[in-house]
Amino acid sequence: MEFQDRLDAIWRRISDQGFLANRGVANEVRYYVFDYEPCDELIVREKIAFLKKQNIPDADGFRIVEYDLYQMVIDILEEKGYLEKCIRFEKTKGRDYLYNAVSKMLRLTNDNNLIVSRIVEQTPDRAVVFLTGVGKAFPFVRSHNILNNLHQVLDRVPVILFYPGRWNGQSLSLFGTIQDGNYYRAFPLIV
Repeated sequence: MEFQDRLDAIWRRISDQGFLANRGVANEVRYYVFDYEPCDELIVREKIAFLKKQNIPDADGFRIVEYDLYQMVIDILEEKGYLEKCIRFEKTKGRDYLYNAVSKMLRLTNDNNLIVSRIVEQTPDRAVVFLTGVGKAFPFVRSHNILNNLHQVLDRVPVILFYPGRWNGQSLSLFGTIQDGNYYRAFPLIV
């Protein structure tokens, strides 16, 4: 299927009652990936903005809720007063030090991951979650880590990862070149 056709199919898919029921044949929770070429990032962002504007929650029966992973990192760093420190850390101690410091502060490898916790707390019932900003958040946030942790605690609404890279049904490859890790529970949003 052509890229534009896949984009055009998103609304039909997410507004389908079977999709909104959020359960598969074996009653599994449905997480989805919409992968695309990184060069199409701005087109995807525009489409997401259009879909959110088009969404009328009372009439549609669901609310599109977007979580930009990069913006979430920035927001959390600002709230905790660490953003300026992070800029200094990168200048004085290097990128690896900064990466480790931010990962620890966000608890990215713990059960109480701050990004995952925020998504769970802020997601209303009858929502469709869009996870965006994956490329911007790399290398601080790895999408497979977020999906694996989120899958354990958020099962009441469908979740869609908008992924600038390749999803082959078993693993994610960010930008088509960086192996982002295995994630076996997701399904392609548009086949």
